[in-house]
Amino acid sequence: MKTYLDQVKLTGRFHLFAIVFGMAFAFSLLAGADVVFAGWESPQVATGARDSDQAKPNIVLIYTDDQGYGDVSALNRDAKFETPNIDRLAREGMTFTDGHSADTVCTPSRYALLTGRYCWRTRLKRGVLGAEAECLIADGEVTLASFLRDQGYQTAMIGKWHLGMEFVGSKGQDRDWSKPFRDGPIEKGFDRFFGIPASMNYGVLAWLDQDRVTQAPTKWTQKKRGMVKHDSASYRIAPPYLDVPDEIKNDAKRLEVAPDFIDQEVLKVLTEKSIQWLRKAHQDQRPFFLYLPLTSPHKPVVPLKEFQGKSDCGAYGDFMVETDYRVGQILDTLDELQIADSTIVILTSDNGPENTWRGRIEKFQHRSAGIYRDGKRSRYEGGHRVPFFVRWPAKVKANSKCHVPVCQTDFLATFADVLQQPLPSGAGMDSVSLFPGLVGKTFEREPVVHHSSNGQFAIRSGDWKLIINETRGQRQSGVKHELYRLSDDPSETANLAKTNEAKVVELKQKLAAIRAR
Repeated sequence: MKTYLDQVKLTGRFHLFAIVFGMAFAFSLLAGADVVFAGWESPQVATGARDSDQAKPNIVLIYTDDQGYGDVSALNRDAKFETPNIDRLAREGMTFTDGHSADTVCTPSRYALLTGRYCWRTRLKRGVLGAEAECLIADGEVTLASFLRDQGYQTAMIGKWHLGMEFVGSKGQDRDWSKPFRDGPIEKGFDRFFGIPASMNYGVLAWLDQDRVTQAPTKWTQKKRGMVKHDSASYRIAPPYLDVPDEIKNDAKRLEVAPDFIDQEVLKVLTEKSIQWLRKAHQDQRPFFLYLPLTSPHKPVVPLKEFQGKSDCGAYGDFMVETDYRVGQILDTLDELQIADSTIVILTSDNGPENTWRGRIEKFQHRSAGIYRDGKRSRYEGGHRVPFFVRWPAKVKANSKCHVPVCQTDFLATFADVLQQPLPSGAGMDSVSLFPGLVGKTFEREPVVHHSSNGQFAIRSGDWKLIINETRGQRQSGVKHELYRLSDDPSETANLAKTNEAKVVELKQKLAAIRAR
């Protein structure tokens, strides 16, 4: 883990040099000299030192679910729907055009986001967890929430967890919903939690408040197909629900559901709860951290009635329109409370678009991954290159761009750097601070490791990306390695491995070193 603090440990002699250099630099700015930083467009130079008593910024981290790079109109001029509120983040902040989720499916990306550590370092080497399991975040492991809480922040998570929690009893047998569940968000650093256990294609489907269910999941349901207009591939989780005989309660397709749970209302409820918490947190006059992992546009694709027909991309486009509206409600609340300038707002996605992206190209000519290849679960760019925006008006220049490859593991080191606080020993081992780049300074990052849902690896270093194929079928096909130069070939169409064997060896060695760390 590299921090800005590590870079400014100056000796007394160097202090004098820094002062002289700073004065010369200031005069050069007054004289109209141009300052260029490699890899950046329209950067802003930091406007003075960060004093230890400087007010700590609030932080809002919005995490969408299965939103592809091309599902933002600011990133895809051919998008079949508009996202004016997400576009506002791009216009008023920094766009990381080469920003990546740490994995290509829900659970491992969420683990990496919160801990600054690649998930393949844990017991989960492929796939995702269900609604209930031993939490993937170990007891005592540093998270964004626990670190910020130790720095005096109010911390809240409102949304989809999907990192494992344990309910009392077993499915269809000895449930006791009157007792608290354990190993959830409030045990991982969050003062406040309201949300759902996992994706809605898993049970348990109920609202969770702190460490309790608000209404017991005493009913049963399953995916109800054919209920979404313009999208036959989707489904609903909606009443009426069932009382089912004992012999089919353990059917994997049956989901435990609370009588008051309705899939279409989830985005609205999460946003309303977030706004309520933001208002209260502001009144407490302490800095706050809100983690808002939304459930869209992940299936079920269920836009409310007022958003239906608002796009040229069927129910999926309508759902993205609603998602953008909810983002706008959060931004409007910050404006209303007059704290937008002092609040860092981050929006990014847990992975690329679900495989329904193919149908959208054919039916609506909308490319959810933009120009990038493939989607969710894949090591190709469409699986993990995602929308990645940071707005912080007090520090980050509006409408700026970063073209350096970065990863969602980097938020932990970034927050530590912003607060000028060291991370505890061993924390955030795969996290690199983005702060120098955010304020317009030169910025480098070690190679980013990509990981597919079936447990295979790729590595990105500068312009180059190496995909290592390890399955029997891939070995039999003779394509052991895929090497792409993304600066020339962002859509990954020309495998250069056979003509660049030295680069293959170099990247394999870098990947091995990171994995062994």
